[in-house]
Amino acid sequence: MSLKTNEYTKNDDNPNTETVDGLKKYIVTKRIGTDYSYKHKIVWKNAIGFLFLHLLALWGLWICITRGIKLKTYLWTLLVLFFSSLGVTMGAHRLFAHKSFKARPLLKASLIICQTLAGQNSIFIWCRDHRLHHRYSDTDGDPHNSRRGFFFCHMGWLMYKKHPYVMDLGRRIDMSDLQEDWMVMFQKKYYYYLYFLFAVFIPVAVPYYYFGESFKNAFLVCYMFRYVIQLNGTWLVNSAAHLYGTRPYDKKMQPVESWFVSLITFGEGWHNYHHTFPWDYKAAELSMHFNPTASFIRMFETLGLAYDLKSASPEMVMRRIRKSGDGTHYLLGNEKDKKSVTAIGLLHPLNPSYNVVYEAPDSMLEDKGLPLFHEQDVIDANLLKRDIASG
Repeated sequence: MSLKTNEYTKNDDNPNTETVDGLKKYIVTKRIGTDYSYKHKIVWKNAIGFLFLHLLALWGLWICITRGIKLKTYLWTLLVLFFSSLGVTMGAHRLFAHKSFKARPLLKASLIICQTLAGQNSIFIWCRDHRLHHRYSDTDGDPHNSRRGFFFCHMGWLMYKKHPYVMDLGRRIDMSDLQEDWMVMFQKKYYYYLYFLFAVFIPVAVPYYYFGESFKNAFLVCYMFRYVIQLNGTWLVNSAAHLYGTRPYDKKMQPVESWFVSLITFGEGWHNYHHTFPWDYKAAELSMHFNPTASFIRMFETLGLAYDLKSASPEMVMRRIRKSGDGTHYLLGNEKDKKSVTAIGLLHPLNPSYNVVYEAPDSMLEDKGLPLFHEQDVIDANLLKRDIASG
């Protein structure tokens, strides 16, 4: 990895800095990849917290499979899971992080409430991390770099201290659009109060007060189990959808097309397409195939609550497939590459282990990062220097 230290920052945690005139030099890399010699430091309180969270969730699962709760509580849990999932996929991801469509105030407020219900941090922080993930995908600048293995990119990254590049490169991410959105900033300011109300109190109180469920069962099933199962569904987009699948749109990118992840995440698993065209509201080429989030966006467009839907043109997609795809595209691929796949057990795309046989690309990105909001949208190094000089 080639490094160049030519700017300044006050990041004392960056081991690749040196002190000059009382200031720390900022790391500006010409090429950003994965430094496997770097060892992350474990944040033990996070690791222990996730352990207890999953143990309580398993308790909730046991209550479910032993029919320890009422049918109404099952249905209520599924309803909460549905709306909170939509708050993540349609709200935090496609609306706020990628600006792939616009929403009227009523829809925007509803999606913010649903995203709060999911309990995956505030929209502002969620989007900051996700935009950074796209800019420097699968490198040390990516918060959940998949080159460090399944566990790290699935949930381990939340148990370790952030890599210095994540902290330093994160300062480049433009969040001005969300900073100017009073709804987003209101949620950020009062997030923990709103989280307790929407993610904990309401899901537990409804079955306890109205269905005659015990507090223990309501808490363990409607909060703990529901929360953890949704977390792991979201995390699979960061892990399985970067490791097991095909790359019909860009074989140089780590993310893959995963039928399995798409099925359980409302269409978030068409990840090779999504990272190739991140501004597309469908997050996939085919919106009707395991992609209910796209269908809901179009439904709200019909109702007048969503508008200005962005999408990559068929010509742009076709050019990219022919230029950089791995030959597995359903229409433009070739039989040899389509058959060059393997799986544990049934050889079918819905098998979670369905994967190409060639070695995954070793992500090495330029300093400017990858496009985010349109095809030519990359980091301007001159603007970065100006911001650092003025800050």
